[in-house]
Amino acid sequence: MLALRLTRAARPAVQLRRLLVAAASAGTGFLLLGSLGYALGHSATPGAGALRLAWCVVPLAATAYLALAVARADPGTRPRTGLSAVGLGPGRLMAISALTTALSCVLGSMVALMFFLHLRGDITGMPFDGDGARLLAADQPLPVPAALTLLLLAPAVASLTVALALRPSERHSGARWYDTALGRRPAEAPEPPADGEADGETTGDAVGESLGEPEAVAVPPAPREAPAGFPWGVAALAAGLAVQAYAGRVTPAPSLAALPAEGAAVLAGWMLTALGLVLAAPGLTYLAGRLLQCARPGALRLLAGRVLMAEATRIGRPLGVLCAVASAAFAMTVLYDRSAPPFGPLTLLATLVVAGCTLATLLTAAVEARQTRADTNAALLRLGAPATMLRSAAALRAGALLAVFGPLTLLIAYLSALPTTR
Repeated sequence: MLALRLTRAARPAVQLRRLLVAAASAGTGFLLLGSLGYALGHSATPGAGALRLAWCVVPLAATAYLALAVARADPGTRPRTGLSAVGLGPGRLMAISALTTALSCVLGSMVALMFFLHLRGDITGMPFDGDGARLLAADQPLPVPAALTLLLLAPAVASLTVALALRPSERHSGARWYDTALGRRPAEAPEPPADGEADGETTGDAVGESLGEPEAVAVPPAPREAPAGFPWGVAALAAGLAVQAYAGRVTPAPSLAALPAEGAAVLAGWMLTALGLVLAAPGLTYLAGRLLQCARPGALRLLAGRVLMAEATRIGRPLGVLCAVASAAFAMTVLYDRSAPPFGPLTLLATLVVAGCTLATLLTAAVEARQTRADTNAALLRLGAPATMLRSAAALRAGALLAVFGPLTLLIAYLSALPTTR
């Protein structure tokens, strides 16, 4: 009941993000049911049906990643001083976040089931009755246990991801940071929060000094080490590109229709390349922040660079996913530009789900970062910094990220598609 009350009382922006999770779950659920319908209509080739079901892992992972980003940015389930006294400790807040995520995903799964049955012709009285009967094997009886199992995948995976990522050990450190940010320091010195959650106040300290202020906000020092995983990301990226180049050399350029056999190496190369981009992106974001502070930076470059350094993990991982999706989409477009069959409706839906989840996750991470810097921005305004300075710093950060990740995405997309064009 408490999760339902918090869901109903949330602000419109929070409700919109939850509706995005529900829409992503609906798209993923329909893709899973579509793979079931294909398997029912092609029982003579079970391998093709299993392959379509395996491809649904990509939109399923994108949906879970979006659900985690939305749960992190939800202000209603963040730890605050005094909540433990009324029974809302870190564990309870984690459970509420997971339950809220499950409710949003279940809503999407119900919508997916309704549209699936409607397009099969099992539900009538609406437009497009039975228009997908041939594609969804309307002549075959629908196995209800299998359909329900597939529909529960998205809620189960998303809620489990949220529960593991927001488990009490991490949420407790977040609560201690909130005490520090509000000036309620405990007796012992708190540990620096993970993922640069105290970066905003550190930025305020440094910028206050550059503006000539004698004292700014007292906070822990700024992060001085790049996020972990950058060397592994570079290694995985190089391995993925090498696998794709080797596949293009030893076999003819495969089409997507031949991926189960001839194109298996190309698919493995794409997966390694995507993993490498996700692991290396936080380090690249940190590097962009360092570069902004080179050569005697002023207040503007110092503010933009320090924020990028502190938010490297929070912003870098969604950027890495976006780069991986963009490069893979370019390579798939090249494959389909050949003699391969045109895009089908389920392929278009899968593309929209993955691309939409990627963009929504990046925007949600940006909103979370802005919420984290709210106290710092207010402190800077009290110190006399002009309001245009904050907007200029945001534009400078966006330009630096575009300068780093734009050419990288184009290069990876070109190298990924190169083996398929020969």
